[in-house]
Amino acid sequence: MTRPPAPDRDPGLQPERTRLAWRRTTLSSTVAAVLAVKAALHDGPHPAGVITCALCCALWLGFLTVAHHRIRTLASGGIPPALSPRQAVAAVLCTVAVAACAAVLVR
Repeated sequence: MTRPPAPDRDPGLQPERTRLAWRRTTLSSTVAAVLAVKAALHDGPHPAGVITCALCCALWLGFLTVAHHRIRTLASGGIPPALSPRQAVAAVLCTVAVAACAAVLVR
């Protein structure tokens, strides 16, 4: 008994799911940045809180840049290239640094 040939994998589905995951992650990052601003300015502007808030916003912009580039690449059609190590490291460093800023703000 022979099995029927497996249908070809649709290469458009995985890039679409990945693109949507990047969008969800940027939304989560935006919420974290807004909460950081709120936490930093809750008891009035203090120099340490304002500096930490500014750093958090800069890191958010860095992550947003990496994510936007990746979303554009995934939406271009065809088989997208793999995420470059430089972009992956930038995304990870921004995420870890935002977590460190959050730890400082929560103190």
